[in-house]
Amino acid sequence: MTMTETRQRIYFHFSNLFEYPQPGLAEAARRCADLLTADYPEAAGRVRTFLDFVESTALGRLEEIYTGTFDVSPTCTIYAGYQLFGESYKRGEFLVRLKEKYREHGFAEDKELADHLAVLLRFLAGLDEENILAQELIEDCLVPSLRKMNGSFECDSQNPYAYLLGAATAVLEQVLAAKAACKEAMS
Repeated sequence: MTMTETRQRIYFHFSNLFEYPQPGLAEAARRCADLLTADYPEAAGRVRTFLDFVESTALGRLEEIYTGTFDVSPTCTIYAGYQLFGESYKRGEFLVRLKEKYREHGFAEDKELADHLAVLLRFLAGLDEENILAQELIEDCLVPSLRKMNGSFECDSQNPYAYLLGAATAVLEQVLAAKAACKEAMS
């Protein structure tokens, strides 16, 4: 498997982990951690911490934590457009542009809004890493949104989703750093 294929699988597994909790969450976290181990050991450790929590917690409690984390608190809402633009016309424009890009790439519509973190990661998983859209999505949308979401956990590092957000952020930041190093080496 190439590095690009590995990253695409990682993005896909992260997308599943940021969905509303359902049976199979522990297995999804285990697969994600396994994929991360070789190239992203720190992120793998964070996902394993999340996995430990999932395995020791009832599904109903996981649902409560997810809702309390991403639906109740506007500082950590799971919608990247809200993280970037708040409730403004710019978010509306962002949603429209995302839906256009989804259609252009044959990405199936989802029951969630287009800027839901899980939807964005699933879309990213289907893009070639060299695609300029993939790079822009990581650099201009996902990393800034995730950093902002991570900031909301400064006082609550016991929330299991803090580990998951930290892992996703670390992976995407490493992807950006590798791209920047490659560009620098070529110039």
